[in-house]
Amino acid sequence: MQKSGNDMENTSKRILKFGIPAGSLQKATTDLFEKAGFNICDSKRNYQPVIDDEEVQLVCLRAQEMGRYVGEGVLDGGITGYDWIRENGCDVVEVCELAYSKATNNPTRWVLAVPNESRVTRPEDLQGGIVATELVNVTKRYFEDRKIDVKIEFSWGATEVKARLIDAIVELTETGTSLHANNLRIIDTVIVSTTRMIANRSAWLDAFKREKIENMAILLQAAIEARSKVGLKMNVRKNDLGRILKVLPAEKSPTISSLADSEYIAIEVIVDDSVERTLVPALKRAGASGIITYPLNKVIH
Repeated sequence: MQKSGNDMENTSKRILKFGIPAGSLQKATTDLFEKAGFNICDSKRNYQPVIDDEEVQLVCLRAQEMGRYVGEGVLDGGITGYDWIRENGCDVVEVCELAYSKATNNPTRWVLAVPNESRVTRPEDLQGGIVATELVNVTKRYFEDRKIDVKIEFSWGATEVKARLIDAIVELTETGTSLHANNLRIIDTVIVSTTRMIANRSAWLDAFKREKIENMAILLQAAIEARSKVGLKMNVRKNDLGRILKVLPAEKSPTISSLADSEYIAIEVIVDDSVERTLVPALKRAGASGIITYPLNKVIH
């Protein structure tokens, strides 16, 4: 059946408007998209980078603003932190967690910190004091929940420097290096945050937009999962199979294939890259040969 002119026009206008975070998370995000099979151009110089999917229009925004624009429907979806979803009270659909950040795959933390020489050792010691942070609303709730009366001041950046001008700061940290370099001491964690994919509620009810967002989520999660895995292939004598299976991680179920030489079989399995260097020698000693390890692009469960 031939499509009418209106149907063709509607199809051509099907666009998913999607936000990726600008700033510190930008490179890690574009690298992850590339690993997932997408190519993004001009992401460093342009606030509207181009992705190799004609049905997706990208916009670069600060993670702090992303939830508001998605919630209000300016964008159909985007990537931001759980911390900013909580901070801004965003009414959005949390599609999935994406366990990556600018330096590692670990969650980031907003921590309550004081100078090393401070007498403060616990949050209660800050009663009546002043705390500076960019994450004002979350910090207010943190102290209110503990019934600690403090004044929360918004910080415009370089919060570590202000720690000696006031009583404490609440600052984002991933490795703790910056805090340590500024002679600051962590006394508590205010909130643990990971990167999230979010969607506008109306967009989530649109079949086309929801499928595009879900497809993107599947591929990005698969790329993250693959970062910590390697593929492992080997040839094994059938008589040695029992010993090989004992060496392989118990939770892994390998693929076993026949070879032209009827005395041998081929085994293929995916394992954590953290065990590769101890596993390969053990497999060699157990009788495996022709062992090959290889990186993975995506692992989909």
